[in-house]
Parts: sequence; structure tokens; C-alpha cells
Amino acid sequence: MATVVGGVALGAVDLLLQRVLPYPWANLANSSAIWALAGYVLGLWVRTPWWRAAIAGAGLLALAVPVYYLVAAIFLGDEISLLWNRTGLLWMAFGLLAGAVFGFGATLVRSSGWQQLVGVALPGAALFSEALVAVLLGGNAAYRRDQARTALIEAVLGVIVIVAMGRTGRQRIGGLLVSVPMALVGFVAFKVGGF
Repeated sequence: MATVVGGVALGAVDLLLQRVLPYPWANLANSSAIWALAGYVLGLWVRTPWWRAAIAGAGLLALAVPVYYLVAAIFLGDEISLLWNRTGLLWMAFGLLAGAVFGFGATLVRSSGWQQLVGVALPGAALFSEALVAVLLGGNAAYRRDQARTALIEAVLGVIVIVAMGRTGRQRIGGLLVSVPMALVGFVAFKVGGF
């Protein structure tokens, strides 16, 4: 039930926030990393077993995509065909994958050793990798400034979320260190995904 309610809320609230927040904050509403964090938070809530958290995260993000397009069609007059066209289906596939990874990754926070560090680092790494993508985007000077501001906010949020997920100083520092190579992997994933 939390997956369904969360998916509906994420899809609808995301579109609303894009319309009402000023930039660069509105960019965060449309952020893939922020959506992935929603799957992570649901995974934290589900806890165990890992496969339930992965399924919950995947369902959350896959459901949020058509809700987003449906709300856009109803309130903004967008084409309803976005629900089933190639772009909509591709975003749902990305949602399934990211939701499963982040839902599962959240369960690692309660493990030990390197797995725990991966679980602590994962949400920050997602934010760092998207920040890197934003900084390297082209466009006019105003667009680049807007993206740089968004990247700065994402980087700060990345540090905050890692510090919040770590229970000890060692976990926090380890999470920050592990997030660097994970962010590079995430950056490559964003580029392969066409971002």
C-alpha cells in the first residue's frame, strides 16, 4: 500500500513542485537522483527482506511515471499518449531499475562491513553523479549558471544524506569516501542512459 500511495504522491507532487518552486529548486523536483532517493527511503521503511525492499522501490518509481504524465495531461493539457509512448515506457523502465537498486541499497545500511558503507554512500553518490552531469551540460550562460546552482544544492544534499545515514564518524567518513567511485559509476550510467 505504501508503494502505491508513494508512487501516486511522487508523480503528482513532483509535477506540482516543478510549477511552483523557483529555479534552481524546481530542478530538484525533476531530478532523477531525487526520485531514486524516494525508492531508497521506501527501502529503508520496508527494511527486510532485501527483495521486498527492491520490489517496493521498483514499484514506487514505475508507478510514479504514469501518474506524472497523467497529472500533466489533466492539468497542463499535455498529450495523454505520453503514458504509453516510447519516452514514457523508457522512464518506467528506468524507474524499475533505479527503484530496485535503491530499494535494495537501503537494506545494506543495516548490514556490516563494506556492504554497510555502500548502503550509506548510495544516496549521496546518486546526488553527486547527477550534480556532475549538471555541471558538464552545455547551453547558454544563464542555463549553465542555473545548472551549476542545482549541482551545488545536490552536492550539499549528498553530503547531508551520507552524514544522516551513517551512525558513527567512521561510517560517515567511509560513506563519503565510497561515494566518490560510486558517483563516477553513476555518472557513466547517466551518460549511457542518454542524460
